[in-house]
Formats: sequence, structure tokens, C-alpha cells
Amino acid sequence: MNACLNAPLLSTLKLRLLIGFLGERAQFGWWPTAFYEASGRLFLEPIFAKTSRVAQYHGVIEAARRHHDEALNAGAYHLFRLPEEIEQDLHMLMLEDGGDLTEAARFDDTQTALDALAGLTSATKRSALGPVAIGSVSDVADLLNEIAAVYASAFASDAQAIPYLVR
Repeated sequence: MNACLNAPLLSTLKLRLLIGFLGERAQFGWWPTAFYEASGRLFLEPIFAKTSRVAQYHGVIEAARRHHDEALNAGAYHLFRLPEEIEQDLHMLMLEDGGDLTEAARFDDTQTALDALAGLTSATKRSALGPVAIGSVSDVADLLNEIAAVYASAFASDAQAIPYLVR
């Protein structure tokens, strides 16, 4: 996959990795996983020797997907549940570039991750609580800044907000 041709897909994957990390129990505890902690990596590496980063990604994505699905109505899309074609493309991108991407997206601490998230948000702040309608899933590539802004606001206020998209 050509990264230049798939910049929105790469941005989506980066945002997923970032929110996946921040949502884990050691950061904001939105989901009870520890895939990005040292113990999680030590657990995965012997089992998934060549694909531990892909396993780490899928583990945290599934935890985040369940968390988001519980807060939303059936049929809603969100960062961790997108149309099947996009999910397949994200999976392929993770397989192709995931090792380099996850290494680059590895955060040492919560503040570093929050700073990275702030760099992805739009100029306008988006205060929110609970489910937040962002727009249409067909425009997801154009809405990533707004999605990131909702998450940034939620983490800053120590609240939970779930940005979602409609068909």
C-alpha cells in the first residue's frame, strides 16, 4: 500500500493506536486492558513472536470496540467500528506497516500521548460528554480532527465521550 495514497487510512490507524493506548487501564481506564504495558508485551511476544504488534493492536481495538458499542445504539459507527471495507484496509495496513507504525506510535507516558493527540485535533475545542454525533461515516477521513478533538476534551476533563458516525 502506498502511504501517500492512503494518508487518511494511515491517520485513522494512528488515531486508533493513540486512543487505544490512552483508553487502557494504566492511562484513563476506559477499558480494562494492558496490551501496551510492558507486561502485556511480555505476554504476547512468546505467543505471537512475529506478529506481537498486530496482536497487541487487535487486542486493544477489540476492547475499545466493545466499550464504544456498549455506549451507542446498534448501527452506529465509531473509530473502532467502521464499514467492513475500511476495517479490511486498516488490517492490511497494520500487517504491512504495523511494526514501524506501532514503534513510532509507542508512548512512554500519558502526557506524551495527550500531547500527540492535541497535535491531531482541530483548532476548535469540542467539549462533550457521552455519545457525540460527529457526522456521516462516508466523511470519516474528513472528520478525524473532530473525532480527535472530542477524545482530547474528554481526556482533559477526565470524562468519557464517544464520538460516533451515522450512515
